[in-house]
Amino acid sequence: MTKKIIIDKEFLELFPNGAIYLLELNNIDNRIKEENIKYFNTLINNSASLSKKYFTEEIFSDNEVIKIWREAFSKFKTKKGARSSIEALLKRTNQGRVFNSINPLVDIYNSISLEFALPCGGEDIDNIDGNMHLGKAKGGESFLPLGETKDSPALPEEIIYYDNSGAICRSLNWREAQRTMLTPETKNAIIVIETINEEQQERAEYAISKLSKLSEDYFKVEGKIFKLTKENTEVVL
Repeated sequence: MTKKIIIDKEFLELFPNGAIYLLELNNIDNRIKEENIKYFNTLINNSASLSKKYFTEEIFSDNEVIKIWREAFSKFKTKKGARSSIEALLKRTNQGRVFNSINPLVDIYNSISLEFALPCGGEDIDNIDGNMHLGKAKGGESFLPLGETKDSPALPEEIIYYDNSGAICRSLNWREAQRTMLTPETKNAIIVIETINEEQQERAEYAISKLSKLSEDYFKVEGKIFKLTKENTEVVL
């Protein structure tokens, strides 16, 4: 079944210079092999070390890569305490915490997220119901967060990724749904890199290229790169 990824006009009204970079990967084996755990742990922690260059201010929240996403989140309705996924990763780096492997594809995109200080996320294409949109929630879209047992519906006018069955990610890439999360059983995946200005897009061009290379080298498949903007608002997978 053909599926599309679409950015809605409501997202672009808030972030007219926003661009979403996508990498589609098919027929992968996302199961972690014991002999590769060291490789992935090293990959993520090396990227964490590289990310320290973004800490130019002593106070964590004063750093530009944090400030810009907090300002972005102030433009739409969010659950109290919601923060961009890149802030969560950089906070761990700032605290000197060590990263451990989750599964190959998540490890790869987390390493890219840290190295380029950009929010990254991923979804299992086979578990997306119809098309995946990035836009404003009507409110009440079903959402079972990663690690939870109760439904936590989206708020009215929250910026979410959604499909026919409900929310996929809430508050951009803040919180992931169990339904479409990447697992060791994932065979077909879409990886997302979020940007909201031109400076981030410059970094994202390098980020998506490296993401593609790391993924292709490990999984031995050819990925497909896409870029969604106000001039190109949808892509067919």
